[in-house]
Amino acid sequence: MQDLDRLRALGDPDRAARASARHKRGRETLGVPPAQIEALAAEWRAALDIEARVSLARTFWDSDIHEARLTAARLLVQARMRPDDGAWDAILDWAPQIDGQEIGDGLMSAAARRLVADPSRLDRIAPWAGSRNPWLRRGLLVATGPWAKMNNPKPQDLEIRETVLAWALTLSTDRNGAVRQAAQAWIRDLAKHDPDRAALWQQAHEDRVAAQAEARAAAEDEAEMEPEDLDDADATPASEGHPDTGSEATASPDPDTAPDTDPEAPDLTPDQER
Repeated sequence: MQDLDRLRALGDPDRAARASARHKRGRETLGVPPAQIEALAAEWRAALDIEARVSLARTFWDSDIHEARLTAARLLVQARMRPDDGAWDAILDWAPQIDGQEIGDGLMSAAARRLVADPSRLDRIAPWAGSRNPWLRRGLLVATGPWAKMNNPKPQDLEIRETVLAWALTLSTDRNGAVRQAAQAWIRDLAKHDPDRAALWQQAHEDRVAAQAEARAAAEDEAEMEPEDLDDADATPASEGHPDTGSEATASPDPDTAPDTDPEAPDLTPDQER
C-alpha cells in the first residue's frame, strides 16, 4: 500500500539490524527513527477523519512490521477524539498481541488518552493485573499513568488512583523486571504531585518485600529440616528397631524441590530494561 511504502522508504538497514537484534522477536524491522514515525503519524492524523485513521491504523498493525505497529499506535494518540469507540476497540484487539516494551508502551500511550476520555473503561482492562502476559501487566500501569500525574484530582480520580496503587503494590514485586520497573515509575510520577501518598505507598511496598523475604526464609528453613526434626517427639530411636518387625526404622528422604521459575517471563533486552 502507498502509505506503508512511505514508511518503508524512511528505513535504515543498519539501524534496522541493530533494532532487530535488541527486540529478538523475528518481526520485520525497517529502522525508521521515532521522530520520523511521529511526523508521518501527525500528518495522517491531520489529514484523515477518525474512521479512516482507525482503518489505516488497523492495516499498519496487521502488517506485523515493527515500525508500522508503532505508527498504528501513534495514529490513535489524541486527547479529544469523538467518536472514539473504534479506536478503543482497536486497542483492546491489539493489546493481547503485545510482546515487547516499545510497541506495548506505544499502544498504552494511546490507551491512556481513551481511558481519560472515559474512565469507566478501566473495568475492561482491570483483569490485566492478573494476566499471564507480563506486557499486559505492565500495560495496565502505563495506561493509567495520567492518574499519577494529576495535580488537582477530583474525587473520582482519587478513587481510581487508589485502585491503581493497589495494583502497583502487587506488581511492584512481580517476577518480570519490566513490570516492576513500571510500578516504580508510576510511584515516582506520583511523588512529584502527591509526595505524602507516594511515601505511604513506598512504606507499604517495603513492608511487603520484607514479609515476602521472611516467608521465603521460613520456607527454606523448613525444607532443610530432617524428617526426624519435624516429628522428634514421636520418633522411634533407631537402636530400638521397628516395633512390629524388629528391623531398624529408616527415614524417607525429602522430595526434590523444584526451583521457583517463571516460564512466562521473557528475557529483557537492553531497550526493554531502560
